[in-house]
Amino acid sequence: MASALTYDNRNHRAPNPLTRTLRRVVPGVGTVAAQTAPYAAWWRERNLEALASAGPLWVVLGDSMSQGIGATAVDRGWVPLTQAALPRPVRVVNLSFSGARTADVLERQLPVLGALGDEPAVVTLMVGSNDLLRRSLRRDLVERYDALLGAVPRGTLVATTPGAGRLGEVATRVETHGRVVPVPLSFARGEVAADRFHPDDAAYLRLARAFAGPVAAALARAAG
Repeated sequence: MASALTYDNRNHRAPNPLTRTLRRVVPGVGTVAAQTAPYAAWWRERNLEALASAGPLWVVLGDSMSQGIGATAVDRGWVPLTQAALPRPVRVVNLSFSGARTADVLERQLPVLGALGDEPAVVTLMVGSNDLLRRSLRRDLVERYDALLGAVPRGTLVATTPGAGRLGEVATRVETHGRVVPVPLSFARGEVAADRFHPDDAAYLRLARAFAGPVAAALARAAG
């Protein structure tokens, strides 16, 4: 399967005009945005290595936070940190990409998961932040998330964050859905990267600590 995997971790949509302007005029935004291509390439290589090896499989679905954008190095993102903290080795195939929305997980990432040929021992999902950036996407976010929760594999670990409005409705949906396992996250004030949007190293470590237990438990259940 490794040689047949053509998936890459790049966003195929062009940045909108506002994003392009911010990258040019706000130094922190441009600095963090410059991580996107090398981090995506790093994950592409790790995915191929994982599919060429054996052992329990963890499939990651999501957006730039699961790419580790904002961390000072790609291996300081929450996914590599969680992998390193687990009590048993696990292969990671990371299908996330920067800028991904709920619809992207449904339409682009889940079909790849289904075609991997390997049954994942654990699947994680962290997505929704990019849907909140546009009014038209916010309006239908809960409905899209409902569809996503019904489409991911049973037992998927789904990140939730406290909030009001659409964000709070999504968290409630996850917590009461039944097919998925909520993983509550918390963020401390000031734990943001130079763009003031993505997490920094401390925040990613916090996310890794939140996910380590649930991922380890899912791996234990899969091992029987």
